[in-house]
Amino acid sequence: MEKNAIGIDLGTTYSCVAVWLDEQNRVEIIHNDQGNRITPSFVSFTNDQRLIGDAAKSQAASDPKNTSLVIGVNDKPMIIVKYKGQEKRFCAEEISSMILKKMRELTAAAIAYGLDKRINCVGERNIFVFDLGGGTFDVSILTIKDKVFQVKATGGNTHLGGEDFDNRMVNYFAQEFKTKNKVDITGNPRALRRLRTACERAKRVLSFTTVTTIEVDCLFNGIDFFSSVTRSKFEEINMDFFKDCMKIVESCLDDAKMNKSSVNDIVIVGGSSRIPKVQQLLKDFFEGKELCMSINPDEAVAYGAAVQAALLSEGFKNVPNLVIQDVAPLSLGVYEGERARASDNNLLGMLTLSCTSGPRGQTFEGCFAIDENAILTVSVKETSTGNTNEITITNDKERLSAYEIKKMIQEAEEYRAEDEKFLRKAEVMNALDDCVYKLRNALKNKDVKLKLSSKEVTKINGAITVATNLLDKKNNQHNEVDVLEGNLKELESMFENLVVKTG
Repeated sequence: MEKNAIGIDLGTTYSCVAVWLDEQNRVEIIHNDQGNRITPSFVSFTNDQRLIGDAAKSQAASDPKNTSLVIGVNDKPMIIVKYKGQEKRFCAEEISSMILKKMRELTAAAIAYGLDKRINCVGERNIFVFDLGGGTFDVSILTIKDKVFQVKATGGNTHLGGEDFDNRMVNYFAQEFKTKNKVDITGNPRALRRLRTACERAKRVLSFTTVTTIEVDCLFNGIDFFSSVTRSKFEEINMDFFKDCMKIVESCLDDAKMNKSSVNDIVIVGGSSRIPKVQQLLKDFFEGKELCMSINPDEAVAYGAAVQAALLSEGFKNVPNLVIQDVAPLSLGVYEGERARASDNNLLGMLTLSCTSGPRGQTFEGCFAIDENAILTVSVKETSTGNTNEITITNDKERLSAYEIKKMIQEAEEYRAEDEKFLRKAEVMNALDDCVYKLRNALKNKDVKLKLSSKEVTKINGAITVATNLLDKKNNQHNEVDVLEGNLKELESMFENLVVKTG
């Protein structure tokens, strides 16, 4: 029985499937039953039939209200539609599977891609991947050396993509229609759906020409709508989105600790990466470096997924001998996340280490290891005794999904100022606690105590009491950092004087 390795890109607006053909040593994109290499991620239900892909998208404007979301079992969102006169409920996975079923016929059309040129390159190459799709934006930097693909950094925005550009155009032309006809169509879903279809088509055309028209017959109340839009106007109303993309590009380079001049190749992925202004900004950012467009942006993810599927499967002789090393997109501790406060992060798991009692300052060694199956193993060792313990965390409910990871990264950015304030306060409290510990230990020393007057001992004990009250969990939430820092300076001064006097 012949084995197949399949790569699937289930996108926000379009989906694509590819297969690795081992005998021919290449990837082939699977066509849907309409003969198209990509399929709209649309499913539609009517009184007579269920439509998927191109057909569903074509008639989307005729019944825009026939979709609603409810909370199902275990808080799982369910999609409610009317199908053949009855109310049906589907989970997101069921809708997704309907789209995938549409892409099962294999035909003889392949894409040429210079994979060998990249994996057989001499020395090290740094690749920047820019993926701007219909609903999400992702960037990553990876290094290729000796057929090893090592991901250095990733970034992105889960709520930025081609649909946002469409929304801006829809709002712009809805306002134009209102100005011309004194009619507001923003409350009419069917009119908005038809206008959106025209705007999406215009957006695509503007990638190849500088001006195009928007034409919708009987858009609302029998009124035809006709207008034109230039590429420069499209760029103007979406420029803030484009600039946001460039900020994320710069941030990803910072995370990788890499200068943009060190990037050898820039690969663009996703349908929205075809927008000329996006390409120009990206090219300007990398100081004129040419963009790699040897593979169709709509098909790149499915293509790479097919190669990865073949790498992970057995029995394929001709698949490139590659090693892919990904990065954990969040720094890892006992919790997974980027927030300064532990409770604001995601608990991965807990482990207990039996250790002997001892003085403050005992050291432990922690090790985090992630294998190719995204299984995380955390081990802890007490250096003085050699006692160890470990926990294995698989990709189950405790782990964050890709969406949740990106959401947490965005939250970390939004709450950066708050986290910095918390971190500063935590550092001061730790220093204050350490100073209290040292002063108490000093007063326990009989030789030190003999060199101090009773007044000095009372003053130090009083300062320790004040500091202890400030550190109390019930009180410290309301204490400002300035108050803690003032107390810390006072205790540090006391300790320095104590060292000088008893030295």
